[in-house]
Amino acid sequence: LILLNLFNVFMAIIGKLIKKSTAIGFKLNAKKNSEYKNQLSSLSSLLEIAKITKFGMVHSFHDILKHTDVVSKFQKNVPITDYEEFYGKWLKQTLLGTKNHTWKGKIKYFALSSGTTGSPSKKLPISIEMIRSFQKTSINQLTLLHELNLAESFFSASVLTVGGSIELSKKDKHIEGDLSGILKKHTSLLATPFTKPGNRISRIKNWDDKIKAIIEKAPKWNIGIIAGIPSWCILLMEEIVEHYQLNSIHDIWPNLSIYVHGGVFMDPYVSRLNKLTKSEIILMDTYLASEGYFAYQANPKSQGMKLLLNNGIFYEFIPFNSDFFDENGELLDKQNAYTINEVKKDIDYALVISTNAGLWRYLIGDLVRFENIIKREIKITGRIKQFLSLCGEHLSLDNINQALLLVSTHFKISISEFTIYADIDNLCHHWFLGIDEEVNQDEVLKALDKNISAINDDYAYVRKYNLNPPIITIIKTSKFHEFLAFQGKKGSQNKMPRVLNETQKVDWITFING
Repeated sequence: LILLNLFNVFMAIIGKLIKKSTAIGFKLNAKKNSEYKNQLSSLSSLLEIAKITKFGMVHSFHDILKHTDVVSKFQKNVPITDYEEFYGKWLKQTLLGTKNHTWKGKIKYFALSSGTTGSPSKKLPISIEMIRSFQKTSINQLTLLHELNLAESFFSASVLTVGGSIELSKKDKHIEGDLSGILKKHTSLLATPFTKPGNRISRIKNWDDKIKAIIEKAPKWNIGIIAGIPSWCILLMEEIVEHYQLNSIHDIWPNLSIYVHGGVFMDPYVSRLNKLTKSEIILMDTYLASEGYFAYQANPKSQGMKLLLNNGIFYEFIPFNSDFFDENGELLDKQNAYTINEVKKDIDYALVISTNAGLWRYLIGDLVRFENIIKREIKITGRIKQFLSLCGEHLSLDNINQALLLVSTHFKISISEFTIYADIDNLCHHWFLGIDEEVNQDEVLKALDKNISAINDDYAYVRKYNLNPPIITIIKTSKFHEFLAFQGKKGSQNKMPRVLNETQKVDWITFING
């Protein structure tokens, strides 16, 4: 008991120190700008470090650095590549332990990332420099807490990260595992009292067993921030509330004030979250991937996330239209791309990155749109390979999300899980919607079709002449979780693919009809 009291006193003191340090950090960060010169500096720094590597010598980094226009010379010398191409030409050798291949020194750690396209796990390089970038960004993000006017008790609460196993595996010449495990290995001991669920639970690989362990420990924790993908975080909170027969999650975690989310469109999950809470939870969006930490929401009132321009990453942007991509989402020109000072508002761009882990002009697969050009604020609007265009409708994931949000609002229902595929035989779109409430399926179908037509002019046009009415199948939300479990992808950073490719479609239909 004495030790417990001493620990509580220690945490209270640390909490006050954290609150003061966030105020200082916020003032320092406010003085920093996000001008284009930061990006030029980042690119020059990356090229300088990597000029001794094989990649740097093959692509003449020495000459690029001497050029009066470093960016244009870099774009001319280095082609844009996706994962498969970059892996075959460069990354495979790095995985075998080759030093100074795409980045200075030897890459020891690789993060496993399967994404939502159905491909086998990608193995993405994580250098020491990138780990430091992750740490720096996390600290900078914490300084934003100063602006939120939170209670002092919040600053002695812990952060619960609902992620994958931190267990890492030794593979030949490298170590691999979830990004969370790699970052955990490099987390300071000073942060340990503030992070949950702790090493023992974090090492559990079976998702259901991990959730049971978190539920068991939940009453003993003082959680102020929860972080992770919405589908799993909200499901966890629902199970905690049900297990302990609570009125809200705040009955067990009164200091829970912030939810840091990312990876999927959050709006469909808000109604489920609101049912679990009795006081406001501030939502903070993040754009954190195994390839790097790209952006975070600097202000809860802002619609976009602030792009991190001085974080060891050089960004390029390719307009997602027929001038740059074909109907299958394949890139037409491997050299041409825009820089941060050339982008425009309300245009979907495919994101290209060069990083301090040795990825060069890497097409990450995400589509982003600038909400605010001056503040460099973006939002994720979809994936290059996740769109539908059976006969020219060019239906994007952003169109789909917006239409479903209108439907759920109109019918006062929650549609947090869904998927869609192109039915070539019937020349239509087949939707599977996770709806647990009683609804009229025909009315939902009409509303959805009407909303998409209003949002997307191309869709409205082809619906008149070529595209048949969509088909809708309404199922329980839990079916989507069961499908991911069936595929061995339950929990962690795994997400239900919103637009199914041909392989995924077969797997999904087989599961649904099984």
